[in-house]
Amino acid sequence: MKYLLLFLLTTTFLFGDKMITIATYNVENLFDVSKSKNRYSEYKQGSKLNWNHKNYKIKLQNIARVIKGINADIISLQEIGSLQALKDLKYVLKEFGLYYQYYKIADRKGTTVKVAILSKIPFVYNKELSINSSMRYRNILETKFTINGKDLYIFTNHWKAKSGSESMRITCAMELRYRISEIGYDKNIILVGDFNSDYEEYIKFKRKRRLNDTNGKTGINHILRTLKQTKKVKYVKYEKNNFYNLWYDANEEDRYSYIYRGKKEALDNILVSQSLIQNSGIYYKSSSIHSYKRDFLFKKNKIYRWQTTKSKPRRHKGKGYSDHLAVVGKFIVKS
Repeated sequence: MKYLLLFLLTTTFLFGDKMITIATYNVENLFDVSKSKNRYSEYKQGSKLNWNHKNYKIKLQNIARVIKGINADIISLQEIGSLQALKDLKYVLKEFGLYYQYYKIADRKGTTVKVAILSKIPFVYNKELSINSSMRYRNILETKFTINGKDLYIFTNHWKAKSGSESMRITCAMELRYRISEIGYDKNIILVGDFNSDYEEYIKFKRKRRLNDTNGKTGINHILRTLKQTKKVKYVKYEKNNFYNLWYDANEEDRYSYIYRGKKEALDNILVSQSLIQNSGIYYKSSSIHSYKRDFLFKKNKIYRWQTTKSKPRRHKGKGYSDHLAVVGKFIVKS
């Protein structure tokens, strides 16, 4: 009986389906405390703004607390200031009991903040997609995995903020679309990150005329083709070469990762290719999409972001987390 039980446990581990958790998190300006000049002024060491080892350690621990709570197998990150900051975060996470052996930052371009990825699962490769030479555009990080013999591609994005018009986000989307066409639309592809775009941006940005320099077209909805699949995943029909935004699989009141002037927004998104909603080799687990919401991440109905004083110069208080919530989804990998 003992050997039969051992055999059953072993075969379940070797041949059973595997569930993996994938997340994305904009950590809000995680800079180290080196003397590098390539950073926002309030994060320069030795300034009157109080960005020092003590506050840096607090911020690392606070961000690690969030990531530890999520416990994702793969987590994409935005607003990482340097490779050193990513390594320091990885080290603090290990102290918290969460070990990410594999990591990568998109740092071939000298933008002030960059995207990165942490993973418990080994990479097949990483590569950076360069939008163009302008520092207004951050590189996209492409990562390939092979899990249970099945390929999975994850693209980590951080598109231009709403300080820029929609044409800038369309530029990012077009580069992404071009690369996807090279890989093949039928592949298992997940697009994650801070798109600075709502899942229904094409509706919401019409009220912001200064953004609409594209005749109503948006990067997330029109270029990535998310317009035709707007129901819960179990009711969605196949649409060739389209992407499905997982926010549609959540209750409408829960579709947010950011709060701006009291209004909830979904700037952070997870989009999946059609193969991932077809219950094939790898597929999205229905009803698993959510933003990571815990009481400690809110204060007075606002997201408890990293705190600075209101008076100038704005000094770091050594409190708070990020101005974004992490977004999490689960996927099944068949044996």
